[in-house]
Amino acid sequence: MSTVQANPQTAQSQSYSEVVLGRRSVRHYDPTFKISKEEMTELLQEALRAPSSSNLQPWRLLVIDSQPLKEKLLPIANNQRQVVDASAVIAVLGDLESYKLAEKIYSGAFEAGYMSEETKNAFVTNSTNLYSSLPPEIARKIVHTDGGILSMQLMLSAKARGYDTVPMGGYNAAKFMEAFGIEERYVPIMLIAIGKAAQEGHPSTRLSVEDVVRWNEFDL
Repeated sequence: MSTVQANPQTAQSQSYSEVVLGRRSVRHYDPTFKISKEEMTELLQEALRAPSSSNLQPWRLLVIDSQPLKEKLLPIANNQRQVVDASAVIAVLGDLESYKLAEKIYSGAFEAGYMSEETKNAFVTNSTNLYSSLPPEIARKIVHTDGGILSMQLMLSAKARGYDTVPMGGYNAAKFMEAFGIEERYVPIMLIAIGKAAQEGHPSTRLSVEDVVRWNEFDL
């Protein structure tokens, strides 16, 4: 199996506009191409810079790049071929108990000199108290929102490196959770196939700014 990586100079030379306009949902991948774990880690590190509610970073990611496990996932994902042909499938999950890492998150900010110890302690206490007492529907909405932001950043980071992706909501979430032994505290948000395109994604059109945007008064 090929482990050749995209040319970093080509990826780095792309402007933000080129990355955004060039990103498409790709469903046909080169099954012989493998993104190295090192580069996948770098890509994910970039994605983890995404913003989140109170910086609690509730996303949790499961990278599935083992071929037998991708085959296991295939029927759960409605037999979508990209699941087995892409270099990996990344499952994006939301942690309903992300506040349990508040101490680690804010201590890191304190140690980096971004906040005082007093502020750090206040953030830990307030975040833990607030997020641990949220109604379930609100907690789920927050992790879905944050997980969506992370997912888009991940896909743009992949495109900037010369790779393609497709976000997938068409899968049996309950069977996925059971098959991969994932606890109920985690909310399945989406699957993202990532790899080297064997066929370009279909071009598509978008509604214009005039179609969807209003300034100061909403009268759509």
